[in-house]
Amino acid sequence: MTKVLISVDMEGISGVVHASETHPEGYDYTRARTTMTAEVNAVIDGVLEGEPGAEVWVADAHGSFRNLLPEELDRRALLVRGKPRPSGMLGGLDAETDAVLFVGYHGRAGSGPAVIAHTMNGIILDVRVAGLSLGEIGLNAAMAGHLGVPVVLLSGDDVACAEVRELVPETVTVEVKRALAQGAAVALHPQEARDRLRVAAAKAVARRDEVTPFRVQGPVDVEIDLGRAHTVDLAMLVPGVTRVGGGRTIAYSASDFAEAYRLALLIAQLGNITPA
Repeated sequence: MTKVLISVDMEGISGVVHASETHPEGYDYTRARTTMTAEVNAVIDGVLEGEPGAEVWVADAHGSFRNLLPEELDRRALLVRGKPRPSGMLGGLDAETDAVLFVGYHGRAGSGPAVIAHTMNGIILDVRVAGLSLGEIGLNAAMAGHLGVPVVLLSGDDVACAEVRELVPETVTVEVKRALAQGAAVALHPQEARDRLRVAAAKAVARRDEVTPFRVQGPVDVEIDLGRAHTVDLAMLVPGVTRVGGGRTIAYSASDFAEAYRLALLIAQLGNITPA
């Protein structure tokens, strides 16, 4: 049986333009999570049109990983919800997965103009893997590629779509909005976005064998620029992590990309700790 994983973030969902909309206590969060769930359902529809009988997993991949409305999600899909989990935004990914779809993704930190561009959290300024700057798109694509799984679809703003095409040119992209700034965009009507997502998902899954997985061969050298000196100090407690040049850049080497990915997840969590 074909297994398909849909990883869903919120910043790249149609109509979402401000960070406050992506936080539970923020303005319009309720609307954003409803739209997020509806876009996932459109993708599920498309996947099952393109590959009838597929096993569809959906990984809630934003913030707390508890945003999608379970009771509103298409009942034909399995939902991976909550954190922490070793595969991060790719909960449910394994070697039996045949294709991954990124829905509602955003540009990496420092890209722009891009809607709510960041990498993991506001503390990480850049992640370089073997000298290549990667955001969540690149890191998750490489984690999927480590297991030989291709990223066949991505939806988000125009910057996110361009970012994935630089890494995986064959990926089908759905531009649901065009970025004007960090907090502004020209967006499709939500129903138009869903219609396009359904059609694109069917196409993407049907042609998955034409998409080359994005692989980063080990050993993997990683550098991460951090926005807080305190986070650097905490990172130095992790075995194998070193400080680069005495500043706010840390470095480590991993035997393969899966190890590098897990360490990046840990560093991101350290960024949530404030000084005592």
